[in-house]
Amino acid sequence: MRRICGTRKVGHGGTLDPMATGVLIVAVGKGTKLLTYVSGLDKSYAATIRLGRSTVTDDAEGEMTATRDPSGVADEAIRAALERMVGEIDQVPSAVSAVKIDGQRAYKRVRDGETVELEPRRVTIASIETGPIRRTTDADGLPVIDLDIDVSCSSGTYIRAIARDLGAALEVGGHLTALRRTRIGRFGLDEAATLDELAERSEAPGPVELMPLGAAAARLMPTRTATAAEAKALSFGKSLEAAGIDGRYAVLDEAGELLAVMTDRGPRAKPETVFAAA
Repeated sequence: MRRICGTRKVGHGGTLDPMATGVLIVAVGKGTKLLTYVSGLDKSYAATIRLGRSTVTDDAEGEMTATRDPSGVADEAIRAALERMVGEIDQVPSAVSAVKIDGQRAYKRVRDGETVELEPRRVTIASIETGPIRRTTDADGLPVIDLDIDVSCSSGTYIRAIARDLGAALEVGGHLTALRRTRIGRFGLDEAATLDELAERSEAPGPVELMPLGAAAARLMPTRTATAAEAKALSFGKSLEAAGIDGRYAVLDEAGELLAVMTDRGPRAKPETVFAAA
């Protein structure tokens, strides 16, 4: 992205597992100031779970740790077990995760041969939609069950843990074989661009066309429009009259350009982050 956009000031709003694909929010230039407001957004995923096999990483990247025949598991039992995961639940993150234990990432401890036990975390799974359930065989000709799911959840939810916990509930083991993030907040896969597509845009005359900061901010929080006088005051980091909006909000000029992120504090609105410089 630095090469494509011709700048070193590039950041992103959340990593993906090595085997995962899908939406990644990337910010360029002044847009990197907005990344702090991306953290904590809810997300959606499309995933494929394989039942009958457990792995050390809870996905297809890891070494297999157990094999069970899932042939006796009914489709209704699979759907019922997934339904029980919907709502606020205490989920134990995958052992091979970025969670820190005494200052060291859990995945590093696992790769160093340690046995890692993580504390459960409260997450919210808004919905799990179950697609086709396929009874098939693996590369060794042994029976497995593959199923597709679409998950909408809070930030911090591990889809690999859903696969692991489903396999444990059905007593046959389970892991992810595919994962695609389809949405972060109000940013969806349908309007995302691949790196190859962005590289092609960079070869055209002029700068690469990116989402304007005002439009991006409007997807992250409420907005208010500033007058010309207010815009000038903001460029010097001054406060404005309160807007009567709860929580933080974006201030745009009359052309829709992002000027600042502010919060009301009594009768005045104080800037948290200023994008318009004097």
